[in-house]
Amino acid sequence: MAHRYKVREIAQQAGLSEATVDRVLNDRPGVRESTRAEVLQAIADLDKQRAQLRLNGRRYLIDVVMQTPQRFSDEFRAAVEAELPTFAPAMLRARFHLWETGTAQATLDRLARLRGSHGVILKAQDQPEVAEAIDALEAAGTPVVTYTTDVASSARTGYVGIDNHGAGSTAAYLVRQWLGPAAGAGTPVLITLSRTVFRGEGEREVGFRAALRGSGYEVVDVSDSDGIDETNERLVLEALRRHPGIEAVYSVGGGNAATVSAFEKLGRACRVFIAHDLDVDNRRLLREGKISAVLHNDLRADARLALRMILQARGAIPAEPAKLVPVQIVTPYNIPG
Repeated sequence: MAHRYKVREIAQQAGLSEATVDRVLNDRPGVRESTRAEVLQAIADLDKQRAQLRLNGRRYLIDVVMQTPQRFSDEFRAAVEAELPTFAPAMLRARFHLWETGTAQATLDRLARLRGSHGVILKAQDQPEVAEAIDALEAAGTPVVTYTTDVASSARTGYVGIDNHGAGSTAAYLVRQWLGPAAGAGTPVLITLSRTVFRGEGEREVGFRAALRGSGYEVVDVSDSDGIDETNERLVLEALRRHPGIEAVYSVGGGNAATVSAFEKLGRACRVFIAHDLDVDNRRLLREGKISAVLHNDLRADARLALRMILQARGAIPAEPAKLVPVQIVTPYNIPG
């Protein structure tokens, strides 16, 4: 059987005879499973060595384009910058295009101005014109990886992030458990979103509502705050005044310090508060006992996977299957360092 490496190379890497390697490659009988595993490991090692040679001295310029609150973009920027050196001997540099509020046009303008990009990590609204811009970049040979919120109708190289529907269902489970049987039909539960045009947030909301079905809870939604504290506080105050029974919150879109402040201004207690992402605000609020739990994923692992997917799309490193990022439930008692 023809193979991408010579039998002699594989045998040398594995420390086995050429005859043994030949039997494994041709799937002949009489080979122990442990020996077969040694040959497969040797081939994997040769793949890594070839990738290292391809990467040696190569330079890649990665663009990170995100509409998101600054507290999140600061965290993700730090994660990307920490991961760039791990791809040595290749030299990766990143340019960051970050802003907090705006329409899809702001994303289109930034994508149109990219020059010399070897790949894009993108957090953007799920709009047809954004999908078209992604398709144009991909057609021109620039891989695009969507992050935290997908634009699934596009030709993007891949998506990195959690199972958003599952995260919303998890939040609903926690709310039901912590509110307990005393909360009956008609109990209002607040869900806050930054913008409904972000697909990831919509999927979290759908998962949340689906998992609450049959509970009798009334879901009260607040949206279009862009996760900005001032706007979010005003909208939450309005919702709390309309619904005096709200004692539970699922924050999809951030602005949690503002939500806590709204409860405090009205002298109201929040018994259950589920949030996303371990940013500076959420760490503090967890330690102070003002939010109950954070649904979190490792941003460095996210950054590493997104960068790998771009290099894989460019043929610089071997392809590996990508999976949805697992979500962690973080309480005041297990906050990562």
